[in-house]
Amino acid sequence: MKLKFIFPLLLAVAACAPKSGLADLSKEEKALINESDSLMHVFTVTDSSEPAVLRAQSKDLTAKDLKSPEFQALVAKMKYTVQDPSQNGVGIAAPQVGLNRRLIIVCRLDKPGEPFEAYANPVLDSLWGETIIGREGCLSIPGLRGNVPRSEFAIVRHTNPETLETERDTVSAYVARIFQHEIDHLNGILYTDRTEDLWSEEE
Repeated sequence: MKLKFIFPLLLAVAACAPKSGLADLSKEEKALINESDSLMHVFTVTDSSEPAVLRAQSKDLTAKDLKSPEFQALVAKMKYTVQDPSQNGVGIAAPQVGLNRRLIIVCRLDKPGEPFEAYANPVLDSLWGETIIGREGCLSIPGLRGNVPRSEFAIVRHTNPETLETERDTVSAYVARIFQHEIDHLNGILYTDRTEDLWSEEE
């Protein structure tokens, strides 16, 4: 994922996610969050019962959800899971822990201390710059790597859970790649859909 080859890019590519309706967290979703260990189970394509969740469109979190203890617990558990040595990731999306909700955790390698931050209801407002081919892996696709084309720059629109205001972040390079990868998860897209240049992690 750190290998990059630069190619010309079409300018200003829009990538807004479709609206999927608003509904508060269900009893089943709350139970999944509350009953899960701090290290959450990560859904993978190798388990026959789990790809359906990974391929589904995720719904927005409501204002009520964002103020709920379940949201705080989910953020904490997702952060713990992605940073656990067994995963050692730089990002994770809610569908990967069994919830089709628009929430991602991203390692902000572009900030002091490289914090893992939560982004609720994220959408890619625009993509631009050069197309960069970079190596990617995925917690939900164990044992595989691939060279994936991604845009160099992105504007990410998301909801601040504290103020409920819409915010926008402009990101670039590797961090832009992480955001694009994780937001793809919310739309039922895996990185393997974007490339045929794949290989086993053992190679």
